[in-house]
Amino acid sequence: MVSVVCGLIYGLIAGTFSGDTQLWAAPIKIAGGLLLSALICLPSLYILSCLSGSQARLGEVSGLVAGFLLLMTILLIGFAPVAWVFFQSTESVAAMGALHLAFWFIATCFGLRFLSAAFAHYNQSGDGLKVWIVILLLVMLQMTTALRPIIGTADTFLPTEKKFFVSHWVDCLKTAK
Repeated sequence: MVSVVCGLIYGLIAGTFSGDTQLWAAPIKIAGGLLLSALICLPSLYILSCLSGSQARLGEVSGLVAGFLLLMTILLIGFAPVAWVFFQSTESVAAMGALHLAFWFIATCFGLRFLSAAFAHYNQSGDGLKVWIVILLLVMLQMTTALRPIIGTADTFLPTEKKFFVSHWVDCLKTAK
C-alpha cells in the first residue's frame, strides 16, 4: 500500500508538468503501471526462482517484489523535487520524458539490487532472476507506452492505438525536433 501511495505522490508531481487532467491521470497511471507490471511478472519470477533452486514460497516472493516496489517508489519521491525544478524551466515533453526515464532507471537499479540480495539469501542461482529482470524491464517499458501519455496531454485517458515502446519513443523524438 505504501508503494502505491508513493507512486501516486510521484505521479502528482509528474502531472504538474502538463496540469489539467494529468493532475489525476498521471498519478493513477504511474502507481497503477508499477503495480500492474509487478503483478504481471510475479508468476514468472516465482516459477523461475523455483527452477533456479530457490526455497522461497510464493508469499515470500510476493513480499520481496513488494519491497522492490517500495524501494523504487521511495526513490522516485526523492527525485520528485528535482523533477519539479525541471518542470518549472522547460516545456519540452521529450526532455521531461527522458528525465523521468532516467529517474525510473536509477530507482529500478536500486530496487533490483535489493531483490538480488534478497534472493541470494534464499540460495538461488542468479540465472532465473537475470531472465526475470529482463522480462520485468520490458514489461515496465511497455507500460510507459500502454498508459501514455504520462507526460503531456491527450484527448483520451488511454491511447487508442497500439504501439511498441521503441516505436513510440522514436515517434516522440521525431516530433520533438
